[in-house]
Amino acid sequence: MRGSPALGAAAVVAIAVGLVALTLQPRDVPTYPPTPSVPRDAGRALVGPVLYTVDAMQADAWRRFSFRLGAVVDGGGDLAFKRYAIVAGAGAGLLDLGETRFDDVTTVPAGGYRGNEGAAEPRNPAIAAWYRYGFFTHVLTPKPHVWAVRTAEARYAKLAMVGYYCPGPEPGCPTFRYVYQGDGTTRVAR
Repeated sequence: MRGSPALGAAAVVAIAVGLVALTLQPRDVPTYPPTPSVPRDAGRALVGPVLYTVDAMQADAWRRFSFRLGAVVDGGGDLAFKRYAIVAGAGAGLLDLGETRFDDVTTVPAGGYRGNEGAAEPRNPAIAAWYRYGFFTHVLTPKPHVWAVRTAEARYAKLAMVGYYCPGPEPGCPTFRYVYQGDGTTRVAR
């Protein structure tokens, strides 16, 4: 019976070493360089699908994205990104369409969009949990959901999150695929 406490301690140490080893494994995650911001007015066109990466590496600055301009902008915007946080722009809203294939969403609802909660550190309940967090890997992985967006100008878009890592891999490059409908209808497929 004297070997039992030593055996138990050895098992605990082995488990702890295994857990530490899991967290030290190199991250093998897709990475995306930030997309250069080249605003182009889409007008009333149906645009997409487009893959876009926002440089949101600064923990203290919101980066705003306009679907109409297809780019990060200095003011306004339909979405705002800060590291892993995503919120709707002023007058815009988000709706989680659930786990579905991006290409299967051909129209989005006209209502039911959620605005942000809170002012100092806003959060949008429709997209706040867009990722899964790996406890051992410390990696954020996008959920296979599609979100509908009602823009600040009452236009519609659909988006799917596809990544979060910049080359390196470094965190803070949320990457999404989107289709934007500039004519005001809810049709988001060709």
